[in-house]
Amino acid sequence: MSAGSESVIAAAMLFCVGGSGQALAQTVNNLPVVQAVVKTTTDAAAVVAPTAVPTASVASLAADVAKEASFLQSNGWPLYALVDKYAAGEPLNDEANCVAVAVYHEARGESLEGQLAVAKVIMNRARSGKYPTSWCGVVKQPWQFSFVNPRSGYMPSVDQSSASWRKALGVTRLAVANAVQTVPEDCLWYHADYVAPSWGRRLTRVEKIGAHIFYRS
Repeated sequence: MSAGSESVIAAAMLFCVGGSGQALAQTVNNLPVVQAVVKTTTDAAAVVAPTAVPTASVASLAADVAKEASFLQSNGWPLYALVDKYAAGEPLNDEANCVAVAVYHEARGESLEGQLAVAKVIMNRARSGKYPTSWCGVVKQPWQFSFVNPRSGYMPSVDQSSASWRKALGVTRLAVANAVQTVPEDCLWYHADYVAPSWGRRLTRVEKIGAHIFYRS
C-alpha cells in the first residue's frame, strides 16, 4: 500500500459513523504509562490505525478535509481556529471516539497543543508494536489512564454539550487527519510535571507542554 493510500484510509476513519486526567505512570510488561509538543506543519499524511477499509466516497471526504486543514494552516489559521472549525463534522467512529474521550478526560485543562499531543501519543502507541494495536485498546489497557476502570475498561461519560467536548472532537479530527504535526512517532510516554516516575530516567525527554512532560525511547 502506498503512503498516499495509507493517509487517505487513516484520515477517512474519522468519518465512518459509529459510537461516541492524567494517568500516573504504571507499567505493563515493563512499559511506562503514556502521558504527550506540538509543531505546526502543512503535511497532511495521516496516521494509520486499525479500521475497516472505508468506501471510496468516505475516503474522498476524509482526504478533502485533510487537504483543507493543511491549506487553512498554511494560510495563517491558528490552531484554535482549526479546532473550532473541525469541532463539528461527521460522527467519529468507535476508534476515533476513544481518542476524543481520552483527550477530554486526560487533557481538557491543557492547551490545545497539549490536547493534540495526548491524542497523537495514543496513536503512536497503537502503531509502535509495543502496545495494543487499536486506539481503543491503547486507551483501555489496564492501569494506563486513570479515568478508565482498569478491570472493566469502562470509560465515564462526557458532557457532550460542553465546550471541552467540542474541543476534544476538533482536536481528534485534526490528529487523525494529521493536519497539524505533533510529537514524533517514537514519543510514547508522558507524565504530569508534579511527579517524577523512575521510568523517566530511562527515556529521552522530548519536550514539556503545559503540565505534561513527554518522552521517547
